[in-house]
Amino acid sequence: MEVKKSSAKKISVIIVVLTLVILVFNVLSSRFTPSTNQARVQGLNLSLAPMVSGYVTRVDVGLHSEVKEGDTLFVIDRKPFEIAVTQAEINLENVTQNLTAGLSGLKAASAQLNSARVQLDRAKKNWDRTQRVMAQNEGALSEADRDRSESSYLSAIERVKTAEANLEGQKTALGPTDANNPLVKAALNQLEKANWDLEHTVITAPSDGVIESFNVETGYFASAGRALASLISNKTIWIQANFTENNLAHLKVNDEADITFDIDAGEVYKAKVTSISYGVKTQNTNAGDLPTVRTQQGWLREQQRFPVIIALENKEIYKKLRQGSQANVVVYTGNSFILNTLAKFKIWFISKVSYVR
Repeated sequence: MEVKKSSAKKISVIIVVLTLVILVFNVLSSRFTPSTNQARVQGLNLSLAPMVSGYVTRVDVGLHSEVKEGDTLFVIDRKPFEIAVTQAEINLENVTQNLTAGLSGLKAASAQLNSARVQLDRAKKNWDRTQRVMAQNEGALSEADRDRSESSYLSAIERVKTAEANLEGQKTALGPTDANNPLVKAALNQLEKANWDLEHTVITAPSDGVIESFNVETGYFASAGRALASLISNKTIWIQANFTENNLAHLKVNDEADITFDIDAGEVYKAKVTSISYGVKTQNTNAGDLPTVRTQQGWLREQQRFPVIIALENKEIYKKLRQGSQANVVVYTGNSFILNTLAKFKIWFISKVSYVR
């Protein structure tokens, strides 16, 4: 009887000790090797809308087509717009038939300015998208991507200024009277608008990506400003991992991380922390100012989660991913051999379990 009591006591002590060890490990791991299964692949979803209205005469893509930046996607019937350009040119000729031969240079300068403004319009939209992504998801884009976008925008501004200066030079060469002729100005504006409309009959891809929400075919009437399809960009992709507040105690930018994706079960990829959110939206005010992270509510309140942006070391892996794909992430904030080893085993085990989810 005494032996049985002694054995039961030993077992109880062992259970208590193991419980304390597990508790201590969980506390330490949540601080020094934080992990989360609330991680998703994020990216840009661009709306493809025409700038002019008309019937679609050519469709070069389909649902889930992969496209490159600048590829032609749709073409709107160009005939009405070509006629408008011709009519504008005839009108300009009628108005300026008594002007000197310098007017031919004026038309060329006008076309050059129109082309520069179209390029500026596209560059500005790309720069606005870049700023929006940088503001909402700090670290989602590299400095090189930001610099290229800004450089393209600034270059486009300079080209417009140069084209404007060239056009003004052409006008001045014609003489004050001719250059200030209101009929000439009206004809030039009409020609510029006609050229602008004609160029925008071709809808091109603003970024590398995949076509989604596609329901267009030849003969469809496209309305200006109304989306024909969506483009999921695979050029601007990042992983957002939502960590609890106690996970952030030692977590910092450039910490090494491991990540496994449900879409690529069995594989663990190297990554790094690129940015950590400083706030999330908790009330229904100032919508859109801060990221929103939903947490489960219950009898025991779960800690608030904050977005942490994770970047893969091997950029080629992004080609395998899909926006919205789920992932598991573990971050190594210290040099503890035991904690890091156990965390590596944990993420490896999770990657294998993904096969049977």
